[in-house]
Amino acid sequence: MNSLTRYVLRQLVVGMILVTTGLTCIIWLTQSLRFVEMIVNRGLSAGTFLYLSGLLLPNFLIVILPIALFTVVVFIYAKLITDRELVVMRAAGLSQFALAKPALILTGLTVLLSYALHLQLVPESYRAFRDLQWDIRNSVSHVLLKEGEFNNVGSTTTVYVRTRTPDGQLHGILVHDTRDRTKPFTLMADRGAMVDTPTGPRVVMFKGNRQEVDKTTNKLSILYFDRWVYNLALGGPQGVRWREPRERTLNELFDTPNQIDQIGAQNIGKFVVEAHRRLIAPVLCLAYAMIGLSSLLTGNFGRRTQTARVLIAVAAMVVLQAVILGMENMVAKNLDLIPLLYAVILAPMPVAWFVMVRPPSAAPTAAKAA
Repeated sequence: MNSLTRYVLRQLVVGMILVTTGLTCIIWLTQSLRFVEMIVNRGLSAGTFLYLSGLLLPNFLIVILPIALFTVVVFIYAKLITDRELVVMRAAGLSQFALAKPALILTGLTVLLSYALHLQLVPESYRAFRDLQWDIRNSVSHVLLKEGEFNNVGSTTTVYVRTRTPDGQLHGILVHDTRDRTKPFTLMADRGAMVDTPTGPRVVMFKGNRQEVDKTTNKLSILYFDRWVYNLALGGPQGVRWREPRERTLNELFDTPNQIDQIGAQNIGKFVVEAHRRLIAPVLCLAYAMIGLSSLLTGNFGRRTQTARVLIAVAAMVVLQAVILGMENMVAKNLDLIPLLYAVILAPMPVAWFVMVRPPSAAPTAAKAA
């Protein structure tokens, strides 16, 4: 690696770190705001909040890396053209490939990092995130019922507690449950307590009643009880949570024929598309980088044409990303179209490579005569 390659590569690496860090912080900040509800209503500690939101960082990186790489390549090479540094390098005898070599080295490292994220880190971190989120939503230790306020437990349950004693007893309890929207009901009890069970939190109520209005007859029915156990868990017993495709390993995603009973026949397409997306998505970094390089390294380096080339590169990247998203939706419905998913990402690269390594065209004859 000569000094010129190291010089350009150093700028690319620094730019990549800055852009990736900046985009990650912005996305992390916006996404972590949705956990504020857990801090306010469930009493999460700052450490748990940081750990929970930190588990999502690998998921952000797989989206950010291709965009950050494209941005850095276009910006750094546009800057080198503006400063006439690439003109000097080309005049010194560097070929098109030599000019693109620093960006290709950075792209190779980014592709390897992206594969590590897609195949290992993202499934493990997202599974840990979902497990912790499930535990928070279904554990008594994380359910904070404020006195004298209507507490929303999820989007279907509202709990009111008049007072709460230091030993954990609840007085003046009201629960309104709309999980079954056709049969909502209300529980009222003189006193009770929250207990944690292997299947989730429960509220044990004493001396109360259950009220329900029949929507067909509009008649109110009241059931008085001495003791009632109400299930406060959101989404069923703990330990039986359905795992999303993003949480599964690559082997599990490809083993869908043996898991139809667990995942459902309607979800097979999502699992297969997720598996192939993990294999091909890292290559998107190479496609974006080559689009940027082919746009900026073609022809003679002129400031008047530089803006147009940058806009062409951005437009090509946006169009490619839109086509990929549309193709993923089509493939999920028809698995016979899976080869098209690979073709959409791989097809532009030979064209971009040919344009990138082609020697710059000579000046027009009329210009020479002048």
